[in-house]
Amino acid sequence: MRHSFATALGLLTLLGGGRTTVAAQTLTDANIVAIFDAANTADIETGGLAVSRSTNREVRELGQSFVDAHTSVRKMGRDLAQKLGVVPVLQAGDQGAAAQVTAMKALKGTKGVEFDRAWLDHEIAFHQAVIDAITKTLLPAIQNAELKALVEKVAPAFVGHLEMAKSLRAKLGT
Repeated sequence: MRHSFATALGLLTLLGGGRTTVAAQTLTDANIVAIFDAANTADIETGGLAVSRSTNREVRELGQSFVDAHTSVRKMGRDLAQKLGVVPVLQAGDQGAAAQVTAMKALKGTKGVEFDRAWLDHEIAFHQAVIDAITKTLLPAIQNAELKALVEKVAPAFVGHLEMAKSLRAKLGT
């Protein structure tokens, strides 16, 4: 689908993907906390959409599991930010919010099997973008040991979500 590529590009912007190592070094912990929070919020929103719009039980269940997991991880991030006194700040020029609006609009424009496929395609691109951003950009830039430990702790869940979305997408076919 056409919107999937644009959505993935927007998510890469949101998540810091595509930046060079030098640019990663300019990220502050406050930027990283904001990116982490925005990524979790985005998947809470899209997961909720799957719960409310899908007619497929497995898609609804996967959407709910993403909502539950990302809500928990977002809370852990917000609690840590509060403990550390870090106020989340997105970098100037961040396009993440616009990308999320575009993704939600595109997903809401589909129904039935088309929705399920579009949502799963979105989730695959989203989680891959998150994994790439964590490993290539965010982890190398994190200064605070507790923040780094949290991101390292939850990173495998993103990999798990990617695999679950891929598996269900393959099961549902094209």
